[in-house]
Amino acid sequence: MQCSKLLCASIYPRPLAIHSILFRGGAQSVARMEGIGALKLPSFRIINPNNTTSQSASTTLGLRLLRRFSTSASLNVSSTVKQEDTLSSLSLGDITRPDFPILHQEVNGSKLVYFDNAATSQKPKAVLKALQNYYEGYNSNVHRGVHYLSARATDEYELARRKVATFINAESGNIVFTRNATEAINLVAYSWGLTNLKPEDEVILTVAEHHSAIVPWQLVAQKTGAKLKFVSLTKDELPDIEMYKEMLSGKTKLVVIHHVSNVLASILPIEDIILLAQNVGAKVLVDACQSVPHMVVDVQSLNADFLVASSHKALDSCMVRLSSWLPCLPF
Repeated sequence: MQCSKLLCASIYPRPLAIHSILFRGGAQSVARMEGIGALKLPSFRIINPNNTTSQSASTTLGLRLLRRFSTSASLNVSSTVKQEDTLSSLSLGDITRPDFPILHQEVNGSKLVYFDNAATSQKPKAVLKALQNYYEGYNSNVHRGVHYLSARATDEYELARRKVATFINAESGNIVFTRNATEAINLVAYSWGLTNLKPEDEVILTVAEHHSAIVPWQLVAQKTGAKLKFVSLTKDELPDIEMYKEMLSGKTKLVVIHHVSNVLASILPIEDIILLAQNVGAKVLVDACQSVPHMVVDVQSLNADFLVASSHKALDSCMVRLSSWLPCLPF
């Protein structure tokens, strides 16, 4: 992918709504530990949409990319130059807001502003239209019939799998659809975990993990006798990479770790974390629910064994129960 996930998301992926995936695969304040840096995101200043000189080069690139994908009729001008001039005078929110019907309302006398994308994102017209097309045109069971509607629904479902794979640079055969990211993590825990973990084996997590990434491993540890070890935070409220390095040993069988934290506003050096784990023979499960919607995530480059992400946080629908992606390497 040549653009950021935030900008690419404006293409608005076409459902059958895939809520989460499990992938099976192999200015800023920075805290560095022997060449490995965990990034703490800064606060963002409010940009005056009328002040074009304050826009960064990346914002300008984003506006040009969004020009190609926006469905807003107000940006439908014949001249490319006029289009770029119009876009350069608008904020990213001005450009994308018309594509989200839910934002076309007032709350307490003011335009609705939605900031809870870490929980779930709102859906653009293209996604809503794709859902409508499905229910009106080919509503049927996937992989469960030989008639026309079922065959078409199956084709669209598998097309969605290929699109997800392209989006994160994965092989489509490594994409597993689940109901949500929690189920994707449980799938790893109760398949790979129960099969491979033995007494005295160690699973490393951080104290900053989502509870749905911790509880399954607590239950698996009770059943298998494996031990859980937790990386604490530094004074900068970042997972302590130095402690993580010290915890790794031949007993480490799995590392469960987030890529981006919406609570701590941190981005972890995930490639280095994965490499360190694999150097001692451990598998790595990456919680990428907060990174995939907002930045380029190349799973082949990361080479994680399991990576979980949620499409409902990336503009996709959460109304159809086909939800998370789990990209993973073969066990």
